[in-house]
Amino acid sequence: MARGGRKLSREGFALQALARQDSRPTRVGFTATRKLGNAVVRNRTRRRLREAARLVLSERPLVGFDIVLIGRPATPTLPFARLRAEFADALDRLAEQRRPPG
Repeated sequence: MARGGRKLSREGFALQALARQDSRPTRVGFTATRKLGNAVVRNRTRRRLREAARLVLSERPLVGFDIVLIGRPATPTLPFARLRAEFADALDRLAEQRRPPG
């Protein structure tokens, strides 16, 4: 995914996305490395990313992508509304990439 996909960076996460050639729902994976802190911090990071993705994708479904969200140091403490807005903005950019020019 890292080679052929698209990368977006936000304060709350890094996103890697790979467009698939199908119309199945988007699959999302979550990563929090040891650099972020102990297991409690890493779990909180993944939970917050998972919930933001769940809420945003339920409002505006996106098909044909594999996405990995990578936690950043700000993820555990960033206001949830902002984390959610950043993810929504990132999805909008991915959807624009998918649309044909014109």
